[in-house]
Amino acid sequence: MKLGLMTAALGGMDLDGVAGWAAAEGFQTLEVACWPMVTGDRRRYAGVSHIDVDALDAAGVTAIRRSLSAGGLEISSLAYYPNNLDPDTAVRSAAHEHLRKVIVAAEQLGVALVGTFIGRDPNRSVADNLAEVAKVWPDLVTFAGQHGVTIVIENCPMIFSSDEWPGGKNLAYSPAIWRRLFEIVDADNFGLNLDPSHLVWQFIDYERAVREFGPRIRHVHAKDMEIDRNGLFEHGVMATGIGWQIPRLPGLGEIRWDRFIAALYAVGYQGAISIEHEDRSFEGNEDLVKRGFLLARDVLRPLVV
Repeated sequence: MKLGLMTAALGGMDLDGVAGWAAAEGFQTLEVACWPMVTGDRRRYAGVSHIDVDALDAAGVTAIRRSLSAGGLEISSLAYYPNNLDPDTAVRSAAHEHLRKVIVAAEQLGVALVGTFIGRDPNRSVADNLAEVAKVWPDLVTFAGQHGVTIVIENCPMIFSSDEWPGGKNLAYSPAIWRRLFEIVDADNFGLNLDPSHLVWQFIDYERAVREFGPRIRHVHAKDMEIDRNGLFEHGVMATGIGWQIPRLPGLGEIRWDRFIAALYAVGYQGAISIEHEDRSFEGNEDLVKRGFLLARDVLRPLVV
């Protein structure tokens, strides 16, 4: 395994700056944010573009490779996480167009993985959304395969606020749904970018998830989760986490990272452990964000070899 970070939290730095700092601090991989340079997506940590895939050419590829290789870094994945099943057909179409550009950029850079969301219409049922998956996703995964790229879907339900109510904006949140997705899109280049923090607040066993889906896990997000017990008391589980799920950096939440990573070793996982920084206690300025990444690094470094 290799320890890395997802670059979106360092949106004020360019890729050269992120790479230089990450290499100096002992990180081995970067999961590089690739939203469009001009985007209406203003979600927290979205909209960051450390590689402009619209403008990427041979010279740009060479420059990126040189910048990363100077510090001994690899790109673990290109990252673009829109709602790929957005009920607005124009928004959905734009997301798919950009996702295809990210896939082509991955091929140009020799990057094997592209991380994204399945997406969801939050006002429709799981069954209805799975029917949309069958319409949309086989072609996208086939396109990725033609370019030598594996799509890795993250398991965040994307339900943090009332505008994402009631179903959230990402369908791929539970083992039962993962099984259906892998039946609908039965392709080797379609897997999971597993984030255990989103299993914690759903009371899903993250070690069992690793054991049962090991061959499908191609990338891992390292983010922790705190359950605010007072918030849970006030709002209950029917709030779907709103008011009581608190993203934390590894080591500051409820995940037993030794057990989670032990489960990854047991199933033969050899990919990246990519720290995803969404901890509000380490936000507000670049120095705080960096301190957060270093805290997480020091928690995980003894476990990742």
